[in-house]
Amino acid sequence: MPTLSLGASDRPPNIVVIFADDLGYGDLGCFGAPLISTPHIDRLAAEGTRLVDFYVAPVCSPSRAQLLTGCYPPRVSCAEFPGRVFTARSHTGLHPDEVTLADLLKTRGYATICIGKWHLGHRPEFLPTRQGFDAYFGIPYSNDMKIDGKVPLMRNEEVIEQMEDQSPLTELYTDEAVRFIRQNAKRPFFLYLPHTMPHTPLSVSERFAGRSKRGLYGDVVECIDWSTGEILRELAAQGLERDTLVIFTSDNGPWLVRGENGGSAGPLRAGKCTTFEGGMRTPCIARWPGRIPAGRTCGEPCATLDFLPTFPRLAGAEPPGDRVIDGGDITDVLLGKPGAKNPRKAFYYYLGHRLEAVREGRWKYMFPRRTIDEYPYGFARMIEAGRLKDEPVPEALYDLQKDVGEKENLCDKHPEITARLRAQAEAFEAELKANIRPVGWVERT
Repeated sequence: MPTLSLGASDRPPNIVVIFADDLGYGDLGCFGAPLISTPHIDRLAAEGTRLVDFYVAPVCSPSRAQLLTGCYPPRVSCAEFPGRVFTARSHTGLHPDEVTLADLLKTRGYATICIGKWHLGHRPEFLPTRQGFDAYFGIPYSNDMKIDGKVPLMRNEEVIEQMEDQSPLTELYTDEAVRFIRQNAKRPFFLYLPHTMPHTPLSVSERFAGRSKRGLYGDVVECIDWSTGEILRELAAQGLERDTLVIFTSDNGPWLVRGENGGSAGPLRAGKCTTFEGGMRTPCIARWPGRIPAGRTCGEPCATLDFLPTFPRLAGAEPPGDRVIDGGDITDVLLGKPGAKNPRKAFYYYLGHRLEAVREGRWKYMFPRRTIDEYPYGFARMIEAGRLKDEPVPEALYDLQKDVGEKENLCDKHPEITARLRAQAEAFEAELKANIRPVGWVERT
């Protein structure tokens, strides 16, 4: 299959996905952060397009599964276990039979690497090297999942260090990314960089400590900004800027219950582990000089779901045809073609296996529930401590074009839209439940 013709170069584009952890919608300068300086990411936005209606999943493991498979997390059974995330003691992971973005790009001759937080199963059967990546370097799960105060730093399938001090992690990841770009400058490559930070516990090296006006959290984000700048600098040094699509986004909204150690959702409501906009809408930037318009803001709803149907097309591959894929090809949206729309008409908001909302165009419908419903373990303790409230959440309809903060419930004013979206969501839920694929599973050892 020929590579999609997008310009003078016959080379398929390199693809770099930088995936921050728990970074909020309001944590970057180019998205309005007042106290955190992010000049390199801001430059990325100035030279590319800000996707301001961009969606992920509300928590770590499901969000990674969604990005790599192009499917809602429950479809690939990455949402139906305690806590909704894989842990250091899990015997489950993303099923090896899933076709990932890395698998597809590898068929087109791409060098592929995952650097950072994997969080889709740490058993050998589930590691990145079994999911389409040539190499892996990083922590296989969240940095708070310590055993004896340490987390494992891995290279490929081997633990090379039990880390107690996480302060050099972002710099280690950056060095590895720069080395990978340098070593693969003559061939197309896919660099997937899911940062460990700014997930708590926060940690940063001395060179970044005390830099920001936003405390330790800001220091950590500014370190990620530095990392992004180093990657952009190496792409330029290798003459690869015009041959490389760079995406910067976050896995979910800010972990607000962490207080000053958590981020900001800006104008959005709530944060991580919720299906309000603050939990699932994250800052996203796409840059590809000469292809993606510079200095543009795009309000077309898109999601990590759409990466798998989109990026392989740029490389001359196709998504698998033997299974349901939920995402849509957003090539035309990214390239700024006039009137371009996401072929995926609606976005469904899942928290764990529970469908809580749907968005179509400007309208978002939310099912009634309680705040505690389906939340990860630990929330009961937070409620007892007064950090969260257990309260009913009524059925709601929001006009996100006018009310991005989800303050005015319009159910009573627009009963026909409410009924239509409710029925649409119920029909989608029935289809998904009829087409769920299994989680990967190994015997406990």
